Amino acid sequence: MHRLLLFNACIYTQDPSQPQVSAILLQGERILAIGTEAQTLPAEERLDLEGRVVIPGLTDAHLHLEHFALGLQKVDCETPTRQECLQRVAERCRQTPPGQWVLGHGWNQNLWPEGFGRAADLDAVAPDHPVYLTAKSLHAGWANSLALRLAGISAETPDPPGGKLGRDAYGQPDGILYEAAMELVYRVLPEPTPAEVTEAIRLAQPALWQM
Repeated sequence: MHRLLLFNACIYTQDPSQPQVSAILLQGERILAIGTEAQTLPAEERLDLEGRVVIPGLTDAHLHLEHFALGLQKVDCETPTRQECLQRVAERCRQTPPGQWVLGHGWNQNLWPEGFGRAADLDAVAPDHPVYLTAKSLHAGWANSLALRLAGISAETPDPPGGKLGRDAYGQPDGILYEAAMELVYRVLPEPTPAEVTEAIRLAQPALWQM
């Protein structure tokens, strides 16, 4: 395999025992050698960097802990069928006091044989809870009738700039909100309390330890 030697460079290795060298020998995606050793091994190509700096590739691996933790509290809607998603919503409702919001994320209508859901589907399994489920793409949301009412969404509600309300043949909202229309529901969702955020982060820690 082709070997490439970079030399006459200022190379930062992140190795405390040899933090800076002037040469590095590469083969495909592997580093074969650095420093003096790199220059003693054969290479098909040699590139004089004329003192330029070389640093390891930077990979951004951060996360927003509060958002991540609260996300784990939502119903996992990444299911092979719409019916299975509805069953998960129904189970969460049985564990949640009536009137409290039930939130979920992850549905993908492209993978569901049944296609998009409707408010009536959620009404059947969650008549006493406002329900709002975001799509895996984050470009659409799915709400039940109670959630639509709390958001003030009706047949008279115009499509907001940059968004669209799904409607049935009679012009009534069908429960699907696209793009900027999702904000109509977001703005009425209750803000989590500091205690709820703290508990969510506590529960999220085992998932982080596994990583």
